[in-house]
Amino acid sequence: MMKAKSLVLAIAGLAVSSAAAFAQTPTLLKQHKDWAAYALTSGGGKVCYALTKPTTLLPGDRNHGDVFFFVTTRPAEGVSSEPSLLVGYPFKDKSSVSVDIDGKGFTLFTNNDGAWVENAATEAQLVSAMRAGREMTVTGESSRGTRTTYKFSLSGVTAAIDDSNAACR
Repeated sequence: MMKAKSLVLAIAGLAVSSAAAFAQTPTLLKQHKDWAAYALTSGGGKVCYALTKPTTLLPGDRNHGDVFFFVTTRPAEGVSSEPSLLVGYPFKDKSSVSVDIDGKGFTLFTNNDGAWVENAATEAQLVSAMRAGREMTVTGESSRGTRTTYKFSLSGVTAAIDDSNAACR
């Protein structure tokens, strides 16, 4: 299951990267303030997601690569509103990422350059906190030992998630 998550997240990440001309381009459904809703049809079926980039990347003197936070729906796999993080470098092996939304904390496990919630119940709680929240702070550690912090605006997240979910119905 983790391999499938990694693969789909990597495909979605590649699809939004301009360097991935060979990957099918996702369709922008609508921009909602700091979040956007996308849909993509691939061999495995339809993938729909809400996506944002951080407003702050720390430390400021490092190359973080492309950093995205996703909320993904993959009906063919029975996945709905799965939160995940993709960064432009590998995380420290067997580390975790901390997510804080207006004082409410969550922990994500890492695998290479991605991070996910361990169980579906916590996924729903994280997405609910995102919908109700104002700002999300994500902290992790790179494979080189650098502590990284990202701040994400949650302005537009509810509409973007709703639009992406509707596109995959």
